[in-house]
Amino acid sequence: MSVREQNLETIAPIFATFGIHQTDGADDLADEHIGLAVTLTGNFEVGPCADESLLLGKLIALTLSDIDSGKRVATVQIGGVMSLPITTSYPSLGDRVVGGASGTIKKAPALSGYDPAGGNIARGTVLEVNGTSTCTLYLS
Repeated sequence: MSVREQNLETIAPIFATFGIHQTDGADDLADEHIGLAVTLTGNFEVGPCADESLLLGKLIALTLSDIDSGKRVATVQIGGVMSLPITTSYPSLGDRVVGGASGTIKKAPALSGYDPAGGNIARGTVLEVNGTSTCTLYLS
């Protein structure tokens, strides 16, 4: 008897709601960003991960679509198991990650002078790497 395939992304996710950072009066997040990595950009505001940024989590939903008018909020998975797109330096099993460019993540660099008080901004533990496209990680 073989082991049954499991979808770990459905186990105990933690979600939170945030405002969306705006640049020149336009939201920094759009429908196309759903499923990508996001970072804190202000007080209770999120935007797409940029290079070397702190990974907050995965954008799960926006309250309104791009064609609707009104103030939108973002639902972000901030804990649990999730898959996110990766960029170079590609992570390996067991690595921790930081933000990559345009809503991706990458292998965390070694601890250095740019890390904030309290230590390295790296988060998570990589559980699986799918080539050079995505990885599955656990955020605690």
